[in-house]
Amino acid sequence: MLSSNSITIQKGESIEEVLEQNTTNFSEFDIFVIKIYIKIKNTITNEFIHFGDFILQNNLTIAEILKIISKPSNVINKVTIIEGWSQKDLEKELSKYFDDVYQIPFEDIIADTYFLNKNNDFNYFVNNLKKIKLEFLSKYKDYNLYKNYSELDIMIIGSMIEKEGLDYRDKKKIASVIINRLNKNMKLQIDATVLYAITEGNYDLKRNLLYNDLKFESPFNTYLYKGLPPKPISYVGKKTLDILFENHKTDFLFYFFNNSLKRHEFSKTFNDHKKKLNEYRDTK
Repeated sequence: MLSSNSITIQKGESIEEVLEQNTTNFSEFDIFVIKIYIKIKNTITNEFIHFGDFILQNNLTIAEILKIISKPSNVINKVTIIEGWSQKDLEKELSKYFDDVYQIPFEDIIADTYFLNKNNDFNYFVNNLKKIKLEFLSKYKDYNLYKNYSELDIMIIGSMIEKEGLDYRDKKKIASVIINRLNKNMKLQIDATVLYAITEGNYDLKRNLLYNDLKFESPFNTYLYKGLPPKPISYVGKKTLDILFENHKTDFLFYFFNNSLKRHEFSKTFNDHKKKLNEYRDTK
């Protein structure tokens, strides 16, 4: 019986090199037997040793260890992509697990918690996330929202809800405002799109938006241009997409954030919106 905690097999490294580096855990006889066993398995069953990190429980037999390292790494990493993250945020997080990280478009994946084998390469990871997104959205393919909006549109709307909304109820109302304004061909006037435009997607303005900022020239500025911005402005989570597909109905067309109450105030008409806004400003 063998006793060990873990071994690491580098890409291109032979099992002999791995075992020789772990002589404190394996006896000379163990190493000899494993070498012979591997040669037989390679010849008869065409099984090869995988690279990566492997956790080995104590008192495993040689056959049990070889079974483990003949499969992909059994060390699992948990990667959490936070709703509303920028591409910079995601790259920073993924750099903890991969060496060859590149930007993933907001519309390609859904923010969620994912698990991966430690030796998965980055392309494999990204392609898997893309498949998960497509599978998730496929359950909504017959919903009314798809009659008026493309998948990209839905990801764009979801990203604005993600950046603007506070919680489930708040996001439902904001989703209804966006859809209502689109239906009426009104400018969306979403502050988060201006912030995205000014900071080039990094959201690091380090000050409050000013009135003059609303004139910033960019196709993402929904104060200047009607309709949706050309692409999403953040990563979108499953819960927010679920909210969007609920297609919650209201008559709200306006909202603003009441910093005193720490919530958004919603209105059906501009006069009501202006009245609430003036009352809020008078109390500041």
